[in-house]
Amino acid sequence: MVTTGGDMVTTVSAEARRARRIAEQVPDPELPMLTLADLGVLRGVEITEDGTVVAGLTPTYSGCPAMAEMRAGVAARLRQAGFDRVEIRTVLDPPWTSDWITPAGRRKLAEHGIAPPGAAPRRSTGPVPLELSATRRSVTCPRCGSADTEETSRFAATSCKALWRCRSCREPFEYVKEI
Repeated sequence: MVTTGGDMVTTVSAEARRARRIAEQVPDPELPMLTLADLGVLRGVEITEDGTVVAGLTPTYSGCPAMAEMRAGVAARLRQAGFDRVEIRTVLDPPWTSDWITPAGRRKLAEHGIAPPGAAPRRSTGPVPLELSATRRSVTCPRCGSADTEETSRFAATSCKALWRCRSCREPFEYVKEI
């Protein structure tokens, strides 16, 4: 397929960048104010020698129920943009971490009343210890900015969020957990 190299490489590279820009704009099905790029789950987009666009996605949690919607959303957008052959791969290594949420993504979460996560806990190699009481000591209220908050439920509408309440403004809010 590539004989002279020059023009074809430039075209493929430009098409790969275009495919990436398209995939980056797909909204997350559970946090629609964020794109998959904002959330940090879009791992890469490339075009193979046969012209197949391959996009890699990493779930925020093992068994994330939104993965099927994410895959379908990326594939649909790429096909609508004229890419006929699309493959979506699940990338599990390294596992997703909340540190991959972009600054823009964190800002969008706060603007929508959802507290963005702090720094993810550092992972060690080997077995992960089970911590049943893994809660943050302080989460800043996205509405009033107070740190006087409390967790009311470890789980919210999705497994990646918890429910918190601000003691200052008395408003409930969701919090994206660190992973």
